[in-house]
Amino acid sequence: MREEEIERLRGVVRDCVSKHLYSSAIFFADKVAAITSDPADIYMQAQALYLGRHYCRAFHLLNASQIVLRDLRFRYLAAKCLEELKEWDQCLLMLGDAKVDEHGNITDTRECNSMYLDKDGEDREINILSAICFLRGKAYEALENRAQARLWYKAAIKADPLCYEALECLIENHMLTCDEEKTLLSCLQFGPEDGWLSSFYSCLIKKYDKENVVEAKFRELEQSGPNTKLSDKSVLCTLKSNTDLLACKAEYYHQCGEYQKCFELTSELLEKDPFHLKCTLVHLAAAMELGHSNELYLMACNLVKDYPQKALSWFAVGCYYYCIKKYDQARRYFSKATSLDGTFASAWIGYGNAYAAQEEGDQAMSAYRTAARLFPGYHLPTLYIGMEYMRTHSFKLAEQFFMQAKSICPSDPLVYNELGVVAYHMKEYKKAVRWFEKTLSHIPSSLSEMWESTVINLAHALRKLKRYNEAIAYYERALALSTRSLSTYAGLAYTYHLQNNYTAAITYYHKALWFKPDDQFCTEMLTLALVDESRHGIDPIVKSRSGGLFM
Repeated sequence: MREEEIERLRGVVRDCVSKHLYSSAIFFADKVAAITSDPADIYMQAQALYLGRHYCRAFHLLNASQIVLRDLRFRYLAAKCLEELKEWDQCLLMLGDAKVDEHGNITDTRECNSMYLDKDGEDREINILSAICFLRGKAYEALENRAQARLWYKAAIKADPLCYEALECLIENHMLTCDEEKTLLSCLQFGPEDGWLSSFYSCLIKKYDKENVVEAKFRELEQSGPNTKLSDKSVLCTLKSNTDLLACKAEYYHQCGEYQKCFELTSELLEKDPFHLKCTLVHLAAAMELGHSNELYLMACNLVKDYPQKALSWFAVGCYYYCIKKYDQARRYFSKATSLDGTFASAWIGYGNAYAAQEEGDQAMSAYRTAARLFPGYHLPTLYIGMEYMRTHSFKLAEQFFMQAKSICPSDPLVYNELGVVAYHMKEYKKAVRWFEKTLSHIPSSLSEMWESTVINLAHALRKLKRYNEAIAYYERALALSTRSLSTYAGLAYTYHLQNNYTAAITYYHKALWFKPDDQFCTEMLTLALVDESRHGIDPIVKSRSGGLFM
């Protein structure tokens, strides 16, 4: 057969693959390989077999070839076949021995000297070493060696920043802390034309920076800056309505506590792309926070119908039952989600929260501990363990876990708030004030009603330290956030009472009782304030009561 005819057959194989006619591709690739015995044609046949799901046959073909140990492509495709066959130990053996240090740098460079035959190489292809590192990471993760998996995923993204899947595994599986994520991104070597990709990756990692910093990142991607090259401009302009970028923005809104804004954005996104699963997860979280049980029910029904084998579908069912306070059913479906995907962090947290909602502390702690073990870069499981210890008045243990959460994610204001609360309970009021002030300084956006309790707690701690004027200023700040809090009015009244300002104290006790007429603390203190006001010249005797208020 002439060379032109053979080349035409190669073209037919490539066309069959592009049209997903894999049996045809296998048929013609087999004939070309038989005629030429060319390693590149053998590889093409193996690739057609792999795409046609004939993994055992493809592996046998590659393994029988003398070149399999010298050409990285052959070795990589053989390992991919073993991956599909779930032969993870054999997969690692096929990929060969290699070592990686704790920073994700490959210390064994023998692979770099291996042959790499590729007749059809593209101008911009992902480094084969990066793909091999990523596959090693997947194999180690499947073998539950998550420490090694983390190192190889880091090696993969370092070898080639275009290997997005490695970064996705590191982020989605919470393998890195906030600082580790930033350090990793800072050492990636992007090409001069990949400036947009560097910005995009920085939007994917945990976002606890100030609002203006994060918004600037989004703006940089949404519109071209004054120094943007013309070659980049067309790419950047099209990203303004990109669903992945908008899903990142929605995730940031959820993290900031702007749940309504998040819900509106995810609703708009899901109208455009109803099967965008990352956006779906954020949408479910926002709907949970807002108590939109009808939306959760509809989402759960659609997901179970479209994706019955996905953990996300059953997680949505669990969210619906959690929202309507049917915690037994919620637990059942969160548990099903974790059994389908053991690396689904949100399902583990939901499972623990469903137990915690019914004050079943041991089971809740078990779920949180599992999550903390599986996701070393995720601070919420550790934070929730601390909350459970605080609920049982084990304040020292609670503080230890809150400090551990702080070491994982030092930018989350919620961690500092819990440290302040536990310090208050231990009567360490100066320390409590410090933690509450740090909480307010770490809030990324402007103060919202979500942080009203932190402001009130800070005012309580200042009152305990007899810094009455500062306490009153924070109580009034809390009233600016919400005028419906009994605790704020009662705390403000009590502080005025301690300052012997009986008129103001009586006014605010009355306002507090308007919210809860049978509140014992406010009723008793109002009576005392009226008696003290009637005495005027006599030193007031103020009796401290704690009756249910955080005093």
